[in-house]
Amino acid sequence: MLTLLIVLPVIGALLMPLLRARSLRSGALVTAAVTFALSLWMLTQFDVRQTTLQFTEFVPWLSPLGLNYSLGVDGLSLPLIVLGTFLTLVVVFTGEKSAPRLFYALVLLANAGVTGALAAQNLLLFIFFYEIELVPFYLLILLWGGQRREQAAIKFLIYTAVSGILVLAAFLAMGWLTHAPSFDYADIQMAGLAPTTQAILLLLLILGFGIKMPLVPLHSWLPDAYVEASTPTAILLGGVLAKLGTYGLVRFALGCFPEAWGQLSGLLAILAAVGILYGALAAIAQKDIKRMVAYSSIGHMSYVLLAAAAHTQLSMVGAIAQMISHGLILALLFYLVGVIETKVGTRELNVLNGLLNPLRGLPTTSALLILAGMASAGIPGLVGFVAEFLIFQGSYDTFPIPTLLAVVGTGLTAVYFVILINRTCFGRLDNATAYYPRVVWSEKMPAIVLSLLILVLGVQPTWLVRWSETTSAQMVAAIPSAREIVASLPQ
Repeated sequence: MLTLLIVLPVIGALLMPLLRARSLRSGALVTAAVTFALSLWMLTQFDVRQTTLQFTEFVPWLSPLGLNYSLGVDGLSLPLIVLGTFLTLVVVFTGEKSAPRLFYALVLLANAGVTGALAAQNLLLFIFFYEIELVPFYLLILLWGGQRREQAAIKFLIYTAVSGILVLAAFLAMGWLTHAPSFDYADIQMAGLAPTTQAILLLLLILGFGIKMPLVPLHSWLPDAYVEASTPTAILLGGVLAKLGTYGLVRFALGCFPEAWGQLSGLLAILAAVGILYGALAAIAQKDIKRMVAYSSIGHMSYVLLAAAAHTQLSMVGAIAQMISHGLILALLFYLVGVIETKVGTRELNVLNGLLNPLRGLPTTSALLILAGMASAGIPGLVGFVAEFLIFQGSYDTFPIPTLLAVVGTGLTAVYFVILINRTCFGRLDNATAYYPRVVWSEKMPAIVLSLLILVLGVQPTWLVRWSETTSAQMVAAIPSAREIVASLPQ
């Protein structure tokens, strides 16, 4: 099943040059829909009580190098795979008018690379997929971006390449120093290494995956990449690609170095609080609504770091829920910003106003933008509240001050979304210029579907968290609590 999830998008991408121009969108939609349906079926077949990997596959590949084709999923990776296939379907449905053949092929290849990385249970296989997806994302930014797309694409390429180098260096050292029979995740046991060695390797992983998240102060590539990317590419960047950073941080950094992680957990919690506050304050200062959403992403990804630093069962469930929540909300925000830019012709807060006007504005788009802002601000009844509440509840006993600062960050999130909504949705339209094109049903549908998911998962959070409870409990059981490790350190 996992191989099919990887191969189907690749086949679809390879078929793009063979399809007629009028069949391109249909072919890509069928490929993305079948892939999403398969991932959704796997979710229904997933045994939430089982602690071991499921849907496993193993084929020896380059045994002398320790590289095996080893796949498997658990409650951490499978929900992210489903998120990735769903957002890929949304992006394909949204489409791209210029060079659609290449666009659809790159989107499908990007989906295959991310799915492969999330399913890989061999460190070298993970790196293979982790680097493969870099190429389609770079081309998506470069070919369909804004006026400064070349600079944004090159910065993205350099930062993410450095991320891959750091992670690869750590993985190679982990395999060589432990004399493991292969680079399979199950064979890598780090307990025998000296504490200093473990700390160095952990630091490499934190830096590598921190770039991908991104973690402040390794974030400077993100605003340019998100802003210059087209709307579909921005959805994939924030909703799918960034999750590889948080996934890698939880799976490999926390999972392979539990004691070293516990010793650094206090510092990581402080970095998380800084990232949350920085992202919120930077968003408040923006005049471009797309850049505002981009900076908000930095803050919301830092909630995952706070939860991982505390590494209690509740906080880890919240971390996984936050990854899903962030992907859905950010996709909706970027999509709505793209609709506004297309219909109005600007993203500037100082120019936009009155879009909620039912006759001459964009009333449906504005209403959904209000919903997305409320979800991002953690309003109860929406999916953002569920994830953040779990993180706060699970992290407070271990790190009370960083958690309280994170709560302040949530309040600041409400501030910049109130600014965004007040300036764009309310006010009076200019009678001379405000005759905006109608948003047709096909343009509304992706936003409506995303909004329904945000609402349904907020009202019924069990459907969101039940997949990861057992996996979170297993991860936490193998890791000394942060409080115990901090208490054991010399005063």
